[in-house]
Amino acid sequence: MTDKNTHSGSVHWSEQKEITRSRLPLQFLLFLCRILPSPLLRITARPVSFFYYLCTPRARNACIAYQKQFISYTDSRIISRPHPYCQILAFSLSLIEKIQGWSGSVFLKSVHFQNDGVQDLIRLLESGHGAVAVTSHLGNAELLRSLMQFNRTAVNRNFPVITIGDVKTTAHFNSMLKQLNPGYDMRMITGENITPATIEMLENEIAAGALVVMTGDRTSAATRNRTISLPFLGKNAPFPYGVFFLAALLNAPLYYIFAVREKDTGISLSYEMHVHKSSVSFDCPRKEREKHIHEACAAYARFLETYCLQHPYQWYNFYDFWALPESTDTSAPDSMHTKGLS
Repeated sequence: MTDKNTHSGSVHWSEQKEITRSRLPLQFLLFLCRILPSPLLRITARPVSFFYYLCTPRARNACIAYQKQFISYTDSRIISRPHPYCQILAFSLSLIEKIQGWSGSVFLKSVHFQNDGVQDLIRLLESGHGAVAVTSHLGNAELLRSLMQFNRTAVNRNFPVITIGDVKTTAHFNSMLKQLNPGYDMRMITGENITPATIEMLENEIAAGALVVMTGDRTSAATRNRTISLPFLGKNAPFPYGVFFLAALLNAPLYYIFAVREKDTGISLSYEMHVHKSSVSFDCPRKEREKHIHEACAAYARFLETYCLQHPYQWYNFYDFWALPESTDTSAPDSMHTKGLS
């Protein structure tokens, strides 16, 4: 599916430098996390975020563009005018909480389950079976992964987590996490390097009870035209075909998971965890698979929009999310149908 609102001159997110592109600010943040109590740390985040707001026009402009689209869609019912500082502050708080999570100072009591599919997921994992989870850059799914690292979950067994994504754009941050916690072991696979052997390995891991995690709101750096164009906040946006194609290949239970701060810029560390089991089944004839892939992606986009409307400042895709490729190809990828997953 293609769209007339094409921005071929826009920079793809993978070409942008890591928003925390220098080690110095991260080291300073790590230093603050080590010496300041948690409430004071969150208060300190406010002047630091204001400095960042003043000195980083790329992030500031991306926030303004996103919030203008948000306001246009909601008719100013939720946000009356752009407040880029609030979004940058929410991002700073999420960085602090990621560091605290991977340092072992966050506990499950800070995460509040909802009356949704979470119990179904818990029962599945406790039975020894695995699943596929699609998360996002809305909120802080990283915090949930850190709790899993320390076996601080509601599941009565320790289960492995395998993440599929792009490590190049967060290299500095991942390096800092390793320094913070030498036991940091996020098993991560680069999406564009998936092979048939990788698929077989993932199938075996899921059968043994692993959770395979991907993000569904960034298109692949390797195959940018292989997207699914869907409405998001009133305008068509490209979603990664490869993520849902891989979910179809693995044919495991599929869940959409979102972790959002209860108050976007509040001082307390309090999160809501939302879990939705996909109603789409990939146990279908191959000729029907494409239809089911699109349905799964569309359902994810609707959930993402729902939580974005509830927590507008927790959107951490600092680029033109609606920039569509010049052409969109949703056919199965070449080279064993896996290369170029996001």
